[in-house]
Amino acid sequence: MTLELTACQSAYQRSRSITPRNAAPVSIRHLGVRSDIGQHGSETIGELSVGCHSPTPSAYRRWHDRTRRGGEHVSNERTHYGTTTDGITIGGTVHGQGPPLVFWHGAYGDGELDWQALLPHLTGRFTCYLPSWRGRGLSDEHPDLSYGRRVDDVLAYVDSLEEPTGLVGWSGGASPAVAAAAQSDSLNGVALIEPTMGSVMDEQERVAFGGAVACMGELADEGRLADAVRAAAGFPFNDEEIAVAEDAGYFEAAGRYVPNLLNVFQQLMEYEGPIADDPAVLGAISIPVLVLHGADTKPFWIRSARHVADHVSNARIQEIPAAGHAASLTHPEVLAEALAEFFSPPPQLV
Repeated sequence: MTLELTACQSAYQRSRSITPRNAAPVSIRHLGVRSDIGQHGSETIGELSVGCHSPTPSAYRRWHDRTRRGGEHVSNERTHYGTTTDGITIGGTVHGQGPPLVFWHGAYGDGELDWQALLPHLTGRFTCYLPSWRGRGLSDEHPDLSYGRRVDDVLAYVDSLEEPTGLVGWSGGASPAVAAAAQSDSLNGVALIEPTMGSVMDEQERVAFGGAVACMGELADEGRLADAVRAAAGFPFNDEEIAVAEDAGYFEAAGRYVPNLLNVFQQLMEYEGPIADDPAVLGAISIPVLVLHGADTKPFWIRSARHVADHVSNARIQEIPAAGHAASLTHPEVLAEALAEFFSPPPQLV
């Protein structure tokens, strides 16, 4: 680890120790990100200049080469694409056989990166669809990364299967999955892994989150996109998860998506409609919902899980033993069993 990254992470750790009495809360809706990537090569986050340079895809290819050697279920991959209402193609690989499950990944990675460790434990029982957010993986690039569009992407992909399906969303990907669950007639159940419900974040957590994003931006300004993801992951991940992700090459592979993520943050700030933590959105969900959180996760995600369960009439919470935020990376077998139990047979309304 370089001295600069250590210093940046130390600054982030200091920000976590600031109490609400000593600092104003920092929210993603108050970070002031300018969306001018590709025009001037830089953005502004608060007072930070954030340059986002195009990374090499070699690390991403190394990740895919490594995972494809891991088992036959990956070498036999298929693909499936759905077209959104604004003409964008959302694509993902398809693995396994059985009832369909669509997996919506988290903020840092794509459909392949976030779910590869989980696949060997599910492909014998389910057909697993791994689409990526627009601008990532097999999905088309598009400047519109607004929250409403990202919800539409989930709906379009799920509807393109033309049969009832289950939906799994992790962390930042759980938010559009929640909104889709409130609107779709194609879903028979939704599993949310550590959903991010911003309204339950306390002031100290807002400061810590703002520090992580600022650190990510500072490193991106230097073209160090893998380090930028490492810095940002310090907010949700615990030490074990950081180590596992590092060993798997996750940060190197996900660095290419830092510009996309900064634009997602920017456009989320500008969005004025209801989002996933709105009680009205949660209250509109009638299908069964399983909310999963790690036993060793941080308090914010436990509160987020309870917020969902408190407002969805047909929801239950389940704890993943010994896991933190990234159970799909660190505890895939235990997570897979929880998902298989929920989706086999397809959940029924109660």
